[in-house]
Amino acid sequence: MFFTKIFAPLALTLAGASVVQGGLIAYGLCQTGCNALAVACYGAAGATFGTVVAAAAAAPAILACNSALGTCSAACANVALLAPTP
Repeated sequence: MFFTKIFAPLALTLAGASVVQGGLIAYGLCQTGCNALAVACYGAAGATFGTVVAAAAAAPAILACNSALGTCSAACANVALLAPTP
């Protein structure tokens, strides 16, 4: 009897909870933010994002922008894809 009084409301609450899926929208927004920062980084380095070949001869600032973009994108994949989105 005591068991039913305590766990019945909990069971009903959990049964009524909606399903939560990975946040594809959050991931897209995060990637958009990363790309916006990369565009700003390229602009500060005096280049246009998407026009520079990532080679060893590229300016060190451009290589740093590419590295930061990769780090940001990896963080999005690790965090935003696992974020609950009802």
